[in-house]
Amino acid sequence: MPGKAADKHRKGQGRPSGGRAGPPRVLRAAPKKRDDDVSTEAGDVADAGAGGKALVKPPDQLELTEAELKEEITRVLKADNPHAPQNIVRYSYKERAYKQISHVNQMAIHFSYNGNLIPKDSDEGRRQSMKSTTGAEKAPAETSAETSEETQGKDEESTGDTQAAGEETAEESGAAEVAETAEDEEVPPPKKPEKKLANQFNFTERASRTLNNPLREKACQSEPMPCKDFSSTVNQWEIYDAYVEHIQKMEKEKEKEKSKSQAVKKEEVKKKERKFTSLEFQSNEIAKVSKVAKIMERMVNQNTMDDIIQDFKYFEDESDEYRGQKGTLLPLWKFQYDKAKRFAVTAISWNPKYKDLFAVGYGSYDLMKQSQGMLLLYTMKNPSFPEYIFSSESGIMCLDFHNDYPYLVAVGFYDGNVAIYNLKATSQPSHKSCAKSKHTEPVWQVKWQKNDMDNNLNFFSVSSDGRIVSWTLLQNELVHTDVIKLSVEGTAAQRPEGLQLKTLGCGTSFDFHKKIDYLFLVGTEEGKIYKCSKCYSSQFLDVFEAHHMAVDSVSWNPYHSKVFISCSSDWTVKIWDHTIKTPMFVYDLNSGVGDVAWAPYSSTVFAAVTTDSKAHVFDLSINKYEALCTQLVVSRKKNKITHVQFNPVYPVIIIGDQRGQVICLKLSPNLRKMPKAKKGQEVEKGPEVQIAKLEKLLSLVREPANKTEL
Repeated sequence: MPGKAADKHRKGQGRPSGGRAGPPRVLRAAPKKRDDDVSTEAGDVADAGAGGKALVKPPDQLELTEAELKEEITRVLKADNPHAPQNIVRYSYKERAYKQISHVNQMAIHFSYNGNLIPKDSDEGRRQSMKSTTGAEKAPAETSAETSEETQGKDEESTGDTQAAGEETAEESGAAEVAETAEDEEVPPPKKPEKKLANQFNFTERASRTLNNPLREKACQSEPMPCKDFSSTVNQWEIYDAYVEHIQKMEKEKEKEKSKSQAVKKEEVKKKERKFTSLEFQSNEIAKVSKVAKIMERMVNQNTMDDIIQDFKYFEDESDEYRGQKGTLLPLWKFQYDKAKRFAVTAISWNPKYKDLFAVGYGSYDLMKQSQGMLLLYTMKNPSFPEYIFSSESGIMCLDFHNDYPYLVAVGFYDGNVAIYNLKATSQPSHKSCAKSKHTEPVWQVKWQKNDMDNNLNFFSVSSDGRIVSWTLLQNELVHTDVIKLSVEGTAAQRPEGLQLKTLGCGTSFDFHKKIDYLFLVGTEEGKIYKCSKCYSSQFLDVFEAHHMAVDSVSWNPYHSKVFISCSSDWTVKIWDHTIKTPMFVYDLNSGVGDVAWAPYSSTVFAAVTTDSKAHVFDLSINKYEALCTQLVVSRKKNKITHVQFNPVYPVIIIGDQRGQVICLKLSPNLRKMPKAKKGQEVEKGPEVQIAKLEKLLSLVREPANKTEL
């Protein structure tokens, strides 16, 4: 039997008799057997593994105890990029140097894809949605047509095969097999159109509205006016007195009718008195409210500026230990008033009683831009707003507090007037010079002095007109007395009539000796310093050829009676002994020096400010050649420093600039070093120690001839 016939015979035995051939049975015994074999093999391996299972440890694994295994180790994940460079350098055009960038971009991009989102409501979105719907409708119709054509082709092939099988017996078995396989294959069902997922990233605009807070009303009620009850008994004499008063009133009315003009005047006077009493009552109430408001304002400022207050009280720069002898200035507060921004700070002075209160004078050093001036008083307890505000018609150039009466402030103006402001009174000056007695040039400095023989208050002033004037405060006026007139030597010019005219020197600054009342120094625009006395009005005690330009400031040392300091626009600061005509120390600061001030806690420490917006702090006992601190205080863009002052108690200084701003800075520990106590010894304190410290430095500088004279 041929191979095909044998196969057909085997298949025919398994089919049911008669009818059409059924589908062939699929034998699945072999796969089951294979699965059983695999399962038995896996079971054997598992049994073998359970019997001889051994853990294999890597050679570098740590051996930990139970406590170490149970210990929880926390890891903090940060958003910083560990691969981000930390040493990126960029060129700074402002400082003209390469500087390292502090902020580095920490973002790392792992994947990026450019997408295109189109709103549904737009024209392009509508076109795409129409295309998608029309394509979905066409797809099922095409698929159904294709399936019907395939089935028809298969039926025709099967009928053709059966006819050929009747004619050719050799191919009958192959045609039957083909027909059986074609019948066995089932027609696949038509594919359903796939549902497209909705785009979850479509942009939709949603608006929401928050609830409006309900309005609240708050009312207050003032205290009722005080009332008093009055009661009395009526007697015969009281009735008689009432009748007498009535008669007198009638007579007075008759007199009033005769003199109506006088009555009208009296009524006007009474009305004025009533107005004044009502205004006084209102002013008292306003004063109480303003006092409470000031206290609340200070409390709010102290809460908002708590970090600065903590630095002012407790911060000590520990890095001074690694700087050697150098020090720094820590900026604390900035005092500025909006209406005073267009003025320059022309004078600064601390109050002798209230150590946190200081006065600032505002004016202008530009001769072509003179306008009004202001006098403001600030306190370190409230840096946001001044405590007192006074305005003036002319710019304020100098001011000074009285030591015994801290509410009196002497002020000098650019127009040559001097005035006294009383902080307890109104906003206008209580006393002011008149046109006959005032200076003809700007007043550059004023200083209070001890009372005269009649116990009247008096102060001195110096001006560019060459006059040094003593002003005595009487009840209603200021009485002036010319103490001395500055004359420039060798400038006398002879007139044809035989008269000699001397040109007067221009005074710019002066200072009185701390112990000798009659002795004082005067600096001039010519660069000379005159040592003068109140007792001699016609001549000078001595003349110092100090500077090549105007002397901006001169000041006696608060401890040593022979030493004074001067500064000038010729870039120099000089320290003098008034018994020697040559300076003891000379410092060139490479810029015009606007002001200089001695420190109240040491005889060898002083500070100076220059026009390049830098502050310099010196301590002669530590370094006699250069400053311990040179620091930029304000930006150099059209701004420069004008004045500096030490606080008499706290380790701070205040510095004013040309834009109406006052900056408070704290001295680091290296700038206020005090002598350390040795083992078993106490630290010596007092003015004698400061005098000896400065005298020791001066003895190294004085010439041998001067030493023998002293």
